[in-house]
Amino acid sequence: MSKSSSSGGIGFLGLLGIVFIVLKLCGVITWSWLWVTCPLWIGLAIGLGVFLLGFGVVILAGLIAAFKK
Repeated sequence: MSKSSSSGGIGFLGLLGIVFIVLKLCGVITWSWLWVTCPLWIGLAIGLGVFLLGFGVVILAGLIAAFKK
């Protein structure tokens, strides 16, 4: 018998995004749609930043290794 667990559901940023959208549609906040949807794309921006940082480290390590030869 195997046990498996999965974490599912909505995360904090997703919930915050839904709250901001509801508040915007109800007229409670008058923010730009850019800021209202910010929680929805901030995770993507952080992931892209981490990827680019890792890519930069790999390129830099390759350059350093090439100059040591």
